[in-house]
Amino acid sequence: MSLDLDAIYRDLHRHPELSFQEHRTAGIVAEALRGLGYTVTEGIGRTGVTGVIARGEGPTVLLRADMDGLPVREATGLDYASTATGVDPDGAEMPVMHACGHDVHVTCLLGAAEALAADAAWQGNLVVLFQPAEEWGGGAEAMLADGLYERVPRPDVVLGQHVAPLPAGLVALQPGPAMAGADSLTITMHGTGGHGSRPETTVDPVYLAASTAVRLQGIVSREIAAGDAAVVTVGQLHAGTKNNIIPPEAKLGLSVRTFDEHVRERVLAAIERIARAEAAASAAPREPEFAYEERFPVTVNDRAASARTAAALRTAFGAERVLEPGAVSGSEDVGVLATAADAPLVYWFLGGADPALFGAGLAEGRLPEHLPSNHSPEFAPLPQPTLTVGVAALVTAAKEWLD
Repeated sequence: MSLDLDAIYRDLHRHPELSFQEHRTAGIVAEALRGLGYTVTEGIGRTGVTGVIARGEGPTVLLRADMDGLPVREATGLDYASTATGVDPDGAEMPVMHACGHDVHVTCLLGAAEALAADAAWQGNLVVLFQPAEEWGGGAEAMLADGLYERVPRPDVVLGQHVAPLPAGLVALQPGPAMAGADSLTITMHGTGGHGSRPETTVDPVYLAASTAVRLQGIVSREIAAGDAAVVTVGQLHAGTKNNIIPPEAKLGLSVRTFDEHVRERVLAAIERIARAEAAASAAPREPEFAYEERFPVTVNDRAASARTAAALRTAFGAERVLEPGAVSGSEDVGVLATAADAPLVYWFLGGADPALFGAGLAEGRLPEHLPSNHSPEFAPLPQPTLTVGVAALVTAAKEWLD
């Protein structure tokens, strides 16, 4: 069989699925892998899929792609734009979009799987892994908890890539800490509800939550050293049901990014301290509640393995097309797969934006203004040359490590 990658990509983009709901995507992947001659295992960690080709003695290489979409309403205007909806854990229906490019990742890995299956020049074990729920932060852990490395050979190296708003045709590999660790938490601020016309009879949790949200922004600017890095974002604030009712509680949803465990602990402690202090300042009836949700570890590329892989990529693409982008504040759970196998990780970025948008800005270290980033409703990677380069990068990296 020969895979039509452009058609697969457009189909996946049109039909995204939320975390742990990637049943259709997993089915497409499994069918394609079987047709290519892989030994396929489905349902690992609920919706994960693996394919294995074993060719005797030699290294085991694992190539990974994530499959899930995001609860975002697409606004790209593409003729293959998503109109799909999904259901969140609470049963609410919401729009779904591949706003982080996981459709690119799946398509590129299928293309690499096809090319490597047809290439008789390597020996060892090849594992292609299609992971659920990266956005939720539990997909890699779920596959491991479901016996991943009892079902497939334990890898000697874990390789992968993530599409990014860099010019299509480029790859970017950062040795060492490459992506931030992330913590997600919800703070519930408690007040005393009442009539909007008589705020003096209440403890207003909306005012309390708003004051907390503003004060939290001082953590990075006033409590973290200039040489360290952290991000504190209040991404959600929910309270109330009607304009003239002061509600009994308000909730803030936070995302925290750090590159160092000491900095992480300091930031999280400051968040709790500030929330409690604001509650005390407003005479709240009880202290805030803190619910910690998903956590992503810092993504750390093994330096020696990164140097070896980058050299192979430079040979394949030319040195001018392989960058070191510096560490970025986005987060990933791919490192969990490498840590569990005690294997080096090499994870790089794949350019997916129109090179014509960049002009001279890239040489000056500037991205174009208003270029949609990952998670934007307007995020739309160019199918080509993104897919072709993404397939070639995975194949090049895999063959560097296979005998």
